[in-house]
Amino acid sequence: MAEGVLKNSTKFKNFQVNFGPQHPAAHGVLRLIADLDGEVVRRVDPHIGFLHRGTEKLIEYKNYEQALPYFDRLDYVSMMAQELAYSRAVEMLVNISVPERGSVIRVLFSEITRLLNHILAITTHALDVGALTPFLWGFEEREKLMEFYERVSGARLHSAYIRPGGVSQDLPAGLKEDIYTFVKQAYVRFDEISNLLTTNRIWLERLSLIGVIDTHFALNAGFTGVLLRSAGLKYDVRYSKPYEIYNDLNFSVVTGSIGDCYDRFLIRLEEMYQSLSIIEQCLERLTPGAVTNGDLKFSRTNRKLMKTSMEGIIHHFKLKTSGFFVPAGNIYTAVEAPKGEFGVFLYSNGSSKPYRCKIRAPGFFHLQGLDYIIADHFLSDLVTVIGSLDLVFGEVDR
Repeated sequence: MAEGVLKNSTKFKNFQVNFGPQHPAAHGVLRLIADLDGEVVRRVDPHIGFLHRGTEKLIEYKNYEQALPYFDRLDYVSMMAQELAYSRAVEMLVNISVPERGSVIRVLFSEITRLLNHILAITTHALDVGALTPFLWGFEEREKLMEFYERVSGARLHSAYIRPGGVSQDLPAGLKEDIYTFVKQAYVRFDEISNLLTTNRIWLERLSLIGVIDTHFALNAGFTGVLLRSAGLKYDVRYSKPYEIYNDLNFSVVTGSIGDCYDRFLIRLEEMYQSLSIIEQCLERLTPGAVTNGDLKFSRTNRKLMKTSMEGIIHHFKLKTSGFFVPAGNIYTAVEAPKGEFGVFLYSNGSSKPYRCKIRAPGFFHLQGLDYIIADHFLSDLVTVIGSLDLVFGEVDR
């Protein structure tokens, strides 16, 4: 009898397992239905939407200034990068410029944001594979960066600091010197993490030739950022379509050659060093001046002006009650967010609220390629590949 059962059971090779949505290695509320042949993954079907809040629809009911905080809550690791994309879209529709100091501060905090993201991506990826120490070291550095966020905006996460026309306020006294001090010691800290992982035998075996992405697939799937560059394509929005002051800065676009998980790790690590260099250049370019556009119809009224000028009070009242009106038209603008090209499409009908806002989240495109990337790998490699994609479901689900 037992022999007959064993004989019949060999007909059913594949079986399905649920991976998530509450899984310690899923990097968010991701549910995967994996078809397994033994321990080999034949197919993966991602189920998303557990964090969907209808962000794009909610924005249609807010004025242009009120819509900004929604962008902090998309990729909640790369807050200011998303604020910058939205602010630039509004500025291009309204045709207003940003003063030099405001632009430098925007780039400065965009690169601080890139450090925040990449430290988290690398150290949590190491944690998934089994290394605890980089996670503890990296979060000590992240804590210092979060303090910089707090000092300019009052918030560690949802800062709402970069706004249409510039930034909400100037750098507080002493922050420039503290950022410079951080940069000088960060090179040593990043070297320590690099030495721990780059030539580690276990790390190499778990990541090398796992989750290989070829150039043809990366382009067809809409991959951007680290995933596209790991396949060998030198595409970085900061370099290919410069914005703010990136055209005047000296930095390198890091690319890979194989497109595997190890390439993606090396690129993120090198981009951290590039960000430190850009931050140093921004600190050197910080000259006295305005940090926001002086047009009171679009920018926040100075507190002193509000107390001494009737015109200042009127501008403040109008801005905070009805917002500013944007000429009819549409625009798409993108920035190089830490996870890839983050784009915002705005359609204005001439009112003070966006008629339509479409968000291009890089993680959404990266996740749809998971079935192709993981095919014929072991189940244990699934965790490694998901970690290398650097997914955050605030932006995937929106």
